[in-house]
Amino acid sequence: MADILITGGVLIPVDPERRILRDGAVAITGDRIVAVGPTAEVTAAHSAATVIDARGKAILPGLVDGHAHAGHGLIKTMGGGRSDLWYEACARAYTVGSTEGFWHAEAQLAALERIRFGVTTGVSLLGGGDSIMRTDEPSYGEAHCEGAAAVGGRSVVAIGPTRPPHPLTYARWDADGRHDRPVSYAEQLATCRELIARRHGAANGRTRIALLTPTLRPEHRETMTAGDFRDAVAQTQEVHGLAVVKGLVFTQDGHGSGSVALARDIGILGPETLLSHATDLGDAEIDACAETNARIAHNPSAIASILGRCPAPELIDRGVVVCLGSDGTAPDRSGDMFRHMQQCMHYHRTHFRDPSWLPPGKVLEMCTIDGATALGMADEIGSLEVGKKADVILVDLRRPHLYPPDMPEFRLVYFANGNDVDTVIVDGRIVLADRRATLVDEDAILDAAAVESRRLVERLGLAPLLATPPTFWRTTRATDQIRDP
Repeated sequence: MADILITGGVLIPVDPERRILRDGAVAITGDRIVAVGPTAEVTAAHSAATVIDARGKAILPGLVDGHAHAGHGLIKTMGGGRSDLWYEACARAYTVGSTEGFWHAEAQLAALERIRFGVTTGVSLLGGGDSIMRTDEPSYGEAHCEGAAAVGGRSVVAIGPTRPPHPLTYARWDADGRHDRPVSYAEQLATCRELIARRHGAANGRTRIALLTPTLRPEHRETMTAGDFRDAVAQTQEVHGLAVVKGLVFTQDGHGSGSVALARDIGILGPETLLSHATDLGDAEIDACAETNARIAHNPSAIASILGRCPAPELIDRGVVVCLGSDGTAPDRSGDMFRHMQQCMHYHRTHFRDPSWLPPGKVLEMCTIDGATALGMADEIGSLEVGKKADVILVDLRRPHLYPPDMPEFRLVYFANGNDVDTVIVDGRIVLADRRATLVDEDAILDAAAVESRRLVERLGLAPLLATPPTFWRTTRATDQIRDP
């Protein structure tokens, strides 16, 4: 007897055969899928204590967000469109302004957003940009991991040292106020090792740790001292080596033209390496990714994709695994992967001036099985197959924007949004039912997020960044975000 039986839905399992069953079912025992197929066949072989009637709904594997940032959820929109002000707020918040309460509250908020949008697995860098990481001591990462795990989804928490020069000033807050201290590279690496030991594989494997280092670009040879650049290369190689030894994903944020070639020369490209953004790559850098089996997290809604173009179709055609990321949830993006699938299609179709690029099935693969592959988890998640983890979502098709009910596989990708997700199962547990989280108090999470955001604003004097700027109305440009033609 199974534990959960889902019947009668439009089943899109993203399995090797790429079946689409108009009347499909999934049976779950414990944390594993034990049957996938036509409803008549599955129900003839399995009964269950809990039966979910999926008529009028689509049954899909849980979505994968291949790149996002922890912390962003509590400071999104700050600066009112001024990216320079927002990044400055990030730098201060994540190094000298945040507390364990901040990281716990933000992790719960982001995890709740993901679950409600059908994202069952998400990458979260413990900080912003490519070199603003909260790695001075393990307690902040611990608070994040605990908060995210409680909501019930899978989380890949990426941690790593900041860019030289070191030490970097971090601050701890208590009843007596702010206490600054310098933190060395060695201390940051020790924090990473401790978090790996404590948290990798926790929560029945739903919490994983990844390692990262700041992306090195050709211009760093000029902007950094020779010693700092040598240190950066050596540190990158050391952290990448640790990831390989520990069997962890190694990731870097903000790759673009020239940085992939430098990563190849440093020797950090491989199947364990996930490069985000990867904009304006030339043929040689695309070849480098293909030859080393490096993976790419494409973030079509990100500012980086405005300032440059990730050649995602060209990479895919060369055999490179490309997944989708939200880069969320700030300054102007959500964790809704349906939004990012749609943006991805239009982004590349506009570039080629050809609507045939990236059909909806391909972008659905990018945030399911390709996302799982990019994270080294394709044997466990990313598709609905017997023996895999039971990460399943149900999307309500009886919505005006998804009707009439023909061609549901197209309508899901073209028209659905995260709020259409009705039910989410992770590890065989129902974590969302009737669009409400089952393991946590949603109102409590929202209230805690508001409290911690307000406290951060007060600690750092960020209130001016919450004001509506004069450029909100009657103007056509935010000039700090857009290059002159």
